[in-house]
Amino acid sequence: MQYIQSLSLRAKSLNLYEAPISCDQSQYHSLLELKGTSYFGFNPLLYYHNINTPAFVVKTEADCKKSCLSNGSEPVSVQKPVISTRTKSRCNIVILGSSLVAVFGILSWVLYHFFIFRNKRDSAEDVELSLVQVSGLPTRFSFEDLKSMTNNFTNKLGEGGFGSVFLGTSIDGTKVAVKRLDGFGQVNKSFFAEVQTIGSIHHVNLVRLIGFCAENSNRLLVYVYMSNGSLDRWIFTRHQELTLGWESRRKIIADIAEGLAYLHEDCRQKIYHLDIKPQNILLDENFEAKVSDFGLAKLIDKDQSQVVATLRGTPGYMAPEWLSSIITEKVDVYSFGVVVLEILCGRKNLDWSQPEEEMHLLRLFKRKGEDGQLLDMVDKYNADMQLHGAEVVEMMKLAVWCLQSDYRRRPSMTVVVQVMKGLVSVQDNLDYNFINAPARRTMTATSEDLDAIDDGTPLIASVLSGPR
Repeated sequence: MQYIQSLSLRAKSLNLYEAPISCDQSQYHSLLELKGTSYFGFNPLLYYHNINTPAFVVKTEADCKKSCLSNGSEPVSVQKPVISTRTKSRCNIVILGSSLVAVFGILSWVLYHFFIFRNKRDSAEDVELSLVQVSGLPTRFSFEDLKSMTNNFTNKLGEGGFGSVFLGTSIDGTKVAVKRLDGFGQVNKSFFAEVQTIGSIHHVNLVRLIGFCAENSNRLLVYVYMSNGSLDRWIFTRHQELTLGWESRRKIIADIAEGLAYLHEDCRQKIYHLDIKPQNILLDENFEAKVSDFGLAKLIDKDQSQVVATLRGTPGYMAPEWLSSIITEKVDVYSFGVVVLEILCGRKNLDWSQPEEEMHLLRLFKRKGEDGQLLDMVDKYNADMQLHGAEVVEMMKLAVWCLQSDYRRRPSMTVVVQVMKGLVSVQDNLDYNFINAPARRTMTATSEDLDAIDDGTPLIASVLSGPR
């Protein structure tokens, strides 16, 4: 009886039913067995989700009396609980709130994709309009043309930060490399820079751009195929069948210098490449080197000696003056110096497989240079390089000249070409402190720096920490 009364009090507090439980003759009370009934803990929230299933059985006063008189022989009637108005309101509020959240989420998703689509469309239209204004462009292909040339992009040669490169065949049977760029925004800038810089220039040591595709959101570049791939696979490997001897490496260094000298001095506008590294030097079937990947390149008017630019390039190949955002073509000279050292030493500028004290190539080279032990830096895994050790060390001195911390002390690429031809000698009294420019500092502009031309790009508060 106490159990029933306890349930009654709890039910009243929750407003679950209206009929009270009471019997006049308490001495006749008894508990009746409800057959076919399972028992469970009461939970009002679960109850309201199962409104047709009572949480527990409640007997009315009439039922109690009937039970008392019949001593349990009569069946028990059940009254369903009554839901309070307050509870119904709470349920309605919950349902309404959930609906509003769902509607807001769907609306946000639609708006996000609408703006993404609009930005892609506007960006694509801007690029296509800009290309119309560029004269002397190479062949313009349709997307379907390039799908056919690459067999629907099935033979991938490699991939980089902005997209993948696929092997293709032109109508006349010539092999081509098709770079398919992914994304928009910076990718569109990279695409336009590539077409604008090398679309109308030709040099034996620059990769040749055959054509391009700018159709809807598709951005593709078509180059002459370089059968021996990029330089890095030939100088960083320790397998003899893929290694290059001294004369091959010397020729490659001369080729890179010729290509950069052309960009800096002989074009209608100066072109700063800004991302010289072994991965961006391609080799043809005769191992003739060609500078490639002009996605970060910058066009400079002939009468400009310096330019303000945002930080760009690959860490480990970037000159210290990037800290001030005031650059000249000498940033390419610095990167060239790093690449020359990698070619001669046969290792990356940052090699995690080396002991900690030898991990950074420039730091190791500085130490060996100051101790007069540059011969120790010659590629140990190539017998021909070891055989020509004295000539290799002389070439290392050219690299040191290109790596001077003060860009004014570096040679121009034209002078580098003259050194390679034996017409000019490398300067004496070179500074081996080329990696010790403070990593975190604000460089003070000189009177010469103040004459730099600002191209409208904001200065960036980025710093370099040396080779990484």
